[in-house]
Amino acid sequence: MLNTTSVTEFLLLGVTDIQELQPFLFVVFLTIYFISVAGNGAILMIVISDPRLHSPMYFFLGNLSCLDICYSTVTLPKMLQNFLSTHKAISFLGCISQLHFFHFLGSTEAMLLAVMAFDRFVAICKPLRYTVIMSPQLCTQMAITIWTIGFVHALLHSVMTSRLNFCGSNCIHHFFCDVKPLLKLACGNTELNQWLLSTITGTIAMGSFFLTFLSYFYIITHLFFKTHSFGMLHKALSTCASHFMVVILFYAPVLFTYIRPASGTSMDQDRIIAIMYTVVTPVLNPLIYTLRNKEVKGAFNRAIKR
Repeated sequence: MLNTTSVTEFLLLGVTDIQELQPFLFVVFLTIYFISVAGNGAILMIVISDPRLHSPMYFFLGNLSCLDICYSTVTLPKMLQNFLSTHKAISFLGCISQLHFFHFLGSTEAMLLAVMAFDRFVAICKPLRYTVIMSPQLCTQMAITIWTIGFVHALLHSVMTSRLNFCGSNCIHHFFCDVKPLLKLACGNTELNQWLLSTITGTIAMGSFFLTFLSYFYIITHLFFKTHSFGMLHKALSTCASHFMVVILFYAPVLFTYIRPASGTSMDQDRIIAIMYTVVTPVLNPLIYTLRNKEVKGAFNRAIKR
């Protein structure tokens, strides 16, 4: 999986070129990273340790928290290091590894959100059959499947990107290694790489978004036509509100970034959008789930009192 060029490292130009802002941004993103790891780590430990949360919904929430911890760790530590360093280099192998884990965890999270939407669909629209349909075996199989698909999808990108020739500048106009910035530096034919990005990655993102939207469409339709009590309707919708907020925060910037062609896009715009789904979303997930979920808040209170 080695390229045939003389490029041994890339330079990550980061979020901004303004040197005066680097110390301030270091403190801001370090705080965000700490909150993200602590918040998602707390949710993961609560889900594992509290028997009352041993259900499909919280099994997938634990997966989401684990993904968000890893997702933040792929990009933020290197970003923080570069804020304090004058030599913002990353080795060729390190760059390809970062690209691989970024797409591995990102695509897995996209599919996980669709699975979580399906879980809410079964819970609300087929409550009497919920425990039969969402059995522990099926939940485990779905989790293993989406993690595997995510890994294979990322492997395609990392292998194909590593085989490109880089004969020009080695400066990446981004704060982490991603396919689109690297394609701008590559020499020769990149049509297959662009096809993988728009077709395979686009299919995973759009397919997951469509399945998520379809689940919520059926949920809302079912509630309006089958539920005659406004109180029951409000309660059912509130259980999905936190998940829906996570879906919007994640899918909106991802779809905007990866359904567009790699050529003719603004790197500055891509960097700003990337901050949304690599930095902001992972830190908001634990806040959203704890503030809007009574069971999670109750589990936190019980853990504190022990």
